[in-house]
Amino acid sequence: MNMANLQKTQFIPLISALVILVASVGCIPPDHWPSYEQSLTQTILEEIPTSQSEQKGIDSPPVQITPDKVQTENSLSLSLGQALVMALESNSGLRVEKYNPVLANLSEEIERGRFDPELFSELSYARDRTQEKDTDTSTWGRAGEQSHNALIGLSQKLPSGTDIEVGVAHIIDNTFQGPEEQKLRMGMTVTQSLLRGYGPLVNLASIRQAQLNTAATIYELRGITEALLADTETAYWDHVLARQEIDIFENSLDIAKKQLSEVEQRIEIGTLPPIESAAAKVEVALREQALINAKSKFEESRLRLLFFIHQGREGHYDLQIQTTSTAVSEPETIVIPADHLKLADQSRSDLQEARLRMKQNRLEIVKTRNGILPRLDLFISLGKTGYADSFSDSFKAMTDSTYDLSAGIMFSRTLGSRSARAKDSAARVTLKQAQEALENMRQIIQRDIRIALNDLDRVRQQIAATRVTRMHQQESLKAEQERFEAGTSTGLIVAQAQRDLLAAHILEKEAIIDYNKALVKLYLAEGSLLERRGVHTASFLSEPLP
Repeated sequence: MNMANLQKTQFIPLISALVILVASVGCIPPDHWPSYEQSLTQTILEEIPTSQSEQKGIDSPPVQITPDKVQTENSLSLSLGQALVMALESNSGLRVEKYNPVLANLSEEIERGRFDPELFSELSYARDRTQEKDTDTSTWGRAGEQSHNALIGLSQKLPSGTDIEVGVAHIIDNTFQGPEEQKLRMGMTVTQSLLRGYGPLVNLASIRQAQLNTAATIYELRGITEALLADTETAYWDHVLARQEIDIFENSLDIAKKQLSEVEQRIEIGTLPPIESAAAKVEVALREQALINAKSKFEESRLRLLFFIHQGREGHYDLQIQTTSTAVSEPETIVIPADHLKLADQSRSDLQEARLRMKQNRLEIVKTRNGILPRLDLFISLGKTGYADSFSDSFKAMTDSTYDLSAGIMFSRTLGSRSARAKDSAARVTLKQAQEALENMRQIIQRDIRIALNDLDRVRQQIAATRVTRMHQQESLKAEQERFEAGTSTGLIVAQAQRDLLAAHILEKEAIIDYNKALVKLYLAEGSLLERRGVHTASFLSEPLP
């Protein structure tokens, strides 16, 4: 048999061994340490409230959000709920932010992957040709050896700081002077960290941080969604007010024109002097100016609202919007401020996110504190080897009393440990900074809620006050018109009364809209806007990403 055929024959048992070992390793169930993972996941689920609408302080019914809307070629009939749905569906910035929780969740999988078992294998061939001197004949002759090595194994890192490696190696040694030898070794090596890297607390800290980061990104997305809904609702009420102001100015312009016509008729018949027409003409001109400004304001509010509900769509700025929702005009009594403050402490997205970030910082201290410790590892290696002249006999030889055992301790330490100590100090300073920032945020939130409640109480009282003022102005205008008819008043005084009534109308409408906008600010400040508008974060995140 020539050398090439000999090598092919020698590789047959090696390949056979690899096939058998791969098949057997594939049946080994990896240890995924379910007890650690389950406890961490359960903790996260307990930290994130699933339904904040059940918390105390949210007692008003949510706005009914339905996607149905009536749209013609150039007109769109739109309720507040429909506007909010369209904003959630079309806002490109919100779609971008929805990827962050997905990416954060994938980071969890990356961290968990550090504990996945690893299959490794090695196949090598070595040949060495030399010459040796025969001690009996003192002549030089050909010498050398060749070897075939096959290795396959499985390694696993555990959260306890334990590294386990099991493997099977098959070695064929063939020399020119002696017979072929084959060895089959099965062994296992266990290395346990005793100081640095010891225990699940430090080894699972990165996974815990990744889970906290996922929860924080969900709160961040919630905050962005709340801000989007608040801006959309504010734009909707601004558009409602702009439409009402146009109606008021158009009506006042008609009245002014009618008044001018009556004055001119009376001047023509001689009951009024010609100078009386000047005041009436000025009033018509002022009404026309106000109507121009009102139409410009209406167009601006239309464009702003369309931006939120039709962002990125071609030709959407040509649509005319017909609002169908009516603003609340009968305010309710303000509840106790303490209820809103308590609700904000439980519901504010930025506050919850800050608390999660602070927990991440605490876990970072766990890691840096462990990093200061020296490296002290205990290792044990145990193997069983079978020696024979053939591959099959090497398996049988495993029953012999041959074995190898090694154990020991490895120690290493960085002198000074300046880098590790600096990282630990930085982590502690970062935690202290996060604690101060959290307390500052709580104070700002309390201030914002009290300001929002004060503003809400102000506009609530303004609604009643402006309604009374408007009623008195109507009576005052009626009285002046009667005096004008009787000849005891002038057109200028009547025009001033009309102006006062117009201003009272506008102030009343503004007070009602301001009350509805103040409610939005309060709900946003206390973190309950999503629930009050019927939007739930869990279902919102479950929507398929584009």
